[in-house]
Amino acid sequence: MITTRVMTMDDYDAVLALMNATPGISIRDADSREATARYLQRNPGMSFVAQADGKLIGCVMCGHDGRRGYLQHLLVLPECRRQGIAQSLVQRCLSSLEALGIGKCHLDVLKTNDAAARYWHGQGWQRREDIDRFSFTRPGNENA
Repeated sequence: MITTRVMTMDDYDAVLALMNATPGISIRDADSREATARYLQRNPGMSFVAQADGKLIGCVMCGHDGRRGYLQHLLVLPECRRQGIAQSLVQRCLSSLEALGIGKCHLDVLKTNDAAARYWHGQGWQRREDIDRFSFTRPGNENA
């Protein structure tokens, strides 16, 4: 039986292992234990994990800036895909954003991650052609 629940810091090691085992996922210093704890504390009850037989098989992290939502690290083990797990995790995020009055959500996909781009397009998400993302990183934090 597959269950979903709110992600806690107790899930960190299993989530990191899932990230490490998933092609197309970029792990940065921003994914450290400390940074993840800050993220979950700033966005309580908005990130979720999926479990089957006590084993973590999927996750998604969700946050917001008060106006827009942001999804990161939607992952489902390859052998558990095509069962609606990712869709369920995303829906929980979108519902939690909607409860806060936030109706728009963004996510980033690495340009080299064709599988993720196909997934999101198939779920009805629109690739933005009208904007480019710019990032600033303070010197010494190049892996942030």
